[in-house]
Amino acid sequence: PTAQVRRDVAEAMRARESYDFDQALRILDGVVAAAPDYAEGWNQRAFIHFLKGDYDASLADLEKTLELEPRHFGALAGVGLIYLSTNRFDEGQDILRQAVALHPFLKERRMLVPQ
Repeated sequence: PTAQVRRDVAEAMRARESYDFDQALRILDGVVAAAPDYAEGWNQRAFIHFLKGDYDASLADLEKTLELEPRHFGALAGVGLIYLSTNRFDEGQDILRQAVALHPFLKERRMLVPQ
């Protein structure tokens, strides 16, 4: 991404760390508008939606992240967490297994049930 997009993402992360999710979301809306092909912009915005409990918006942004970067293990883990949170257990486990296959040390691996 451009230097400005990197600065905006950093600013959004500071807002998130301060629990100012609305400000983080406003900044990330600008990031995805300015850099629609930047997968991490979509992923970070998905995380803010997740933190706000808006799983539908989070899933939509995670789908866009994965469209741009199919091996984005963080986005896969995010989808898995949402599925587990919304009683889609088997789908959540499947997605988390995909994420862990890409990143074996992913912290969400603890959520996997042995097969």
